[in-house]
Amino acid sequence: MGSESLRITVLGSATPFPRPGNACSGYLVEGGGVRLWVDAGTGTLAELQRYVTLGEVDAVWISHLHADHSADLLTAYYALLYAGLDVPLPVPLFGPPGIADRLAGFLTNGPARSPVEKAFGVEELYDGHVVRVGGLTLRSRAVEHGGLPAFALRVEAEGGASLVYSGDCEPCPGLVELARECDLLICEADGDVPGHHSAAQAGRSAAEARVGRLVVTHVGPGVGPADAVARAAAEFAGDVVHADPGARFEVDVVTVVTRRSRTPGRTTTSPASSR
Repeated sequence: MGSESLRITVLGSATPFPRPGNACSGYLVEGGGVRLWVDAGTGTLAELQRYVTLGEVDAVWISHLHADHSADLLTAYYALLYAGLDVPLPVPLFGPPGIADRLAGFLTNGPARSPVEKAFGVEELYDGHVVRVGGLTLRSRAVEHGGLPAFALRVEAEGGASLVYSGDCEPCPGLVELARECDLLICEADGDVPGHHSAAQAGRSAAEARVGRLVVTHVGPGVGPADAVARAAAEFAGDVVHADPGARFEVDVVTVVTRRSRTPGRTTTSPASSR
């Protein structure tokens, strides 16, 4: 995979708790010579290691602090500091305001605060946060998730290929602006509850942002993946698929060239090699 390409692998897409064979929200993004762990929901640390070691993770990005998106940071902390792994420390961690103290509050068992910052180099997100990691640019926008600090992420490769991850949020201008004409949008579809997209709303957000392809993820209880895809596809004319655990989505320079010709972007899907 070249520096102009992006790949995202679904580590898990279950909500609000992991299921057999499907961890909670988590993704491995690769491109520009780096590997990003995006959201660390329950069970995703084990799934991450199907593809890379912790020592190969260049940075971690967390959308918000609900447990089904962040809980595995706790066990990652123990792995980084106490498992004898060959890992360059601290690992850059981009997350919502207060993330370090939230982790320390759970991990501290005595009068001395657990050394969270030895494991993670914490940088707090804010609306419009931009950071360069290797050959990738990460752009974060604040999104609406029931009043909780929450962010969506746009990842751009040097050649222009782009993907956007909604995190958890209800339809809002921040997500649409961030996702504008991206090649691949991964949008949650947790049902008709405040602070979330339904599958139909995910389709509408994708259409409004004029994205190349839509992947619905984090589908809520009571709605099957096929039904969620159908509901989203009724609102979005492009390709729609579900974030099956282990699914791998490629976005390469061909997508970018195609998009510039005003034809919908093309991405390819392949099963993860270990599945």
